[in-house]
Amino acid sequence: MNSIPVLLLFIYSAFTINLLLQCGLGLKGAAESSPNSGEWSRAALAAEPLDFATLIKSVIIFFSVIILWFFFSRVFYSILPGIYLYILLFPVSSIFYDAMEYIVFRYVVKKENQKEKMINFFGGITAVAVFLCLNIAKSFLETAVLSLGFTSGILFIKLIIREIRKRAALEAVPLFLRGKPLVLITMGMLSLIFTTASLLLFRMIGVR
Repeated sequence: MNSIPVLLLFIYSAFTINLLLQCGLGLKGAAESSPNSGEWSRAALAAEPLDFATLIKSVIIFFSVIILWFFFSRVFYSILPGIYLYILLFPVSSIFYDAMEYIVFRYVVKKENQKEKMINFFGGITAVAVFLCLNIAKSFLETAVLSLGFTSGILFIKLIIREIRKRAALEAVPLFLRGKPLVLITMGMLSLIFTTASLLLFRMIGVR
């Protein structure tokens, strides 16, 4: 592969995983508490861009996608027909991610696994990423690039949502837009942008 398809794969995967995350993230991030309360405003303004637990979970997703792609495409597919692959893909991927997360936080990082307030379905994200890799990637390199794009997309959308929540808590924002309305409107506009970009990139990378 030359550099252009690799770059397109990376950008496509980043935009695609955001399509699956942005609405759920926006709703959950906005609904933690009332935007008119001081607690919501303080929490939004004090939120760190990226916390340690999120970075570790993103790394786990990156390696989990590669391992699961290899397992399903090289090992599992040679044993059972393709239909069983898609039946077992989502539960196996989700369980595998949960197991990896437990092992890493318990025995490697040796820190308590902090529950993410805005994302609580990392296992589902991993399953979708593996599904896309199985249908697009033809080699280990392509899988690694797609997995890196998925991971980068997760981190990127978290940064966007945290910034939106901070701005939604500011007094300069009209009261009727403060909090949930501003988050939902912004995420809806981003959905249109990401959807269009993802569809264009899908055709550009030559997927049939």
